[in-house]
Amino acid sequence: MNDKSLSQRSDPRLLQDYYQLTKPRVVALLLLTAWVGMLLAEPSQASLDEMVLGLAGIGLLAAAAAAMNHTLDRGIDAQMRRTRWRPVAMGRIGPKSAMAFALWLALLGFVLLYWGVNPLTAWLTLASLFGYAVVYTLLLKRATPQNIVIGGLAGAMPPLLGWTSITGQLSAEPWLLVMIVFAWTPPHFWSLAIHRRDEYAGANIPMLPVTHGIEFTKTAILFYLLILSLICLLPYLIGMSGLLYLIGSLMLNLLFLLACMAIEVFGSARSGDAHLPLLHLPPDAAVWPADPGSSLAMATVIRSGGCVWGMLCRGEDGNADPCNKAGPGASLVVCQSLTMMWRGTV
Repeated sequence: MNDKSLSQRSDPRLLQDYYQLTKPRVVALLLLTAWVGMLLAEPSQASLDEMVLGLAGIGLLAAAAAAMNHTLDRGIDAQMRRTRWRPVAMGRIGPKSAMAFALWLALLGFVLLYWGVNPLTAWLTLASLFGYAVVYTLLLKRATPQNIVIGGLAGAMPPLLGWTSITGQLSAEPWLLVMIVFAWTPPHFWSLAIHRRDEYAGANIPMLPVTHGIEFTKTAILFYLLILSLICLLPYLIGMSGLLYLIGSLMLNLLFLLACMAIEVFGSARSGDAHLPLLHLPPDAAVWPADPGSSLAMATVIRSGGCVWGMLCRGEDGNADPCNKAGPGASLVVCQSLTMMWRGTV
């Protein structure tokens, strides 16, 4: 079936297929971290119009990168149980149609950022798209087990993009936020790769559990969580955040370090264990804007973090992820606990 027939067919799922091309759950998490960057940049000066335009442009370019990934990885996706349902992999959307859709999204997002926000944010976001769709998807993913470490920089950029969309300039603080997400990405992705090791091996993708084994990967996850714990101290040390952030960050990092050490020592590989790094980012993002002047930002991100966490506890197809037994209910407990902590402190 060619692209023309695919685009002309009458299928009530066609719009849903194009929607799935954008990886909406992933984009939602990227926009959450971009929003945190906006709120931390100039909370008293950021207007609603600026924030909406910035998030819309960043979201469109992120969606374009996702659609390109669907197109370029269609051969790999068809071989893996987690991704074989994707529209391009299944042939419901042709690769030319998917790439055209991605390019239109990218053009619209770039124009919106360039003329509606500022040129710096537009070019940085476009560079992030190139880093994910070309450098990671086409080159690194197929070439080295360090693919997610190097390529993770593109996915760590949204806090910086959110910051520059408000300020129009670069500074040290947003790069610190990038470092936090950058250090979180490898343990997050490797924990997933452990459970999908055989699928990656069958698709000839050199993920770390495939090339170095599961035990080595567990050690690498622990190592990166140690690095992440140290990086998370920096916002407090440079005066970017207050005592509430420090306490929340220390508690969360200690929780996950102990859990990962238990997995490393006892060799546990039960379902859900390797998903522990999934739970780190939204709660930690919740305590970034911990100064009293940013109390609104903190409350909003706490609530949003719980929602995003709940989405991450489900598969990309919207069904419950069999690798995660915690479920969205666990996110509500942590989200409510953090909300109570915020109400009692700020």
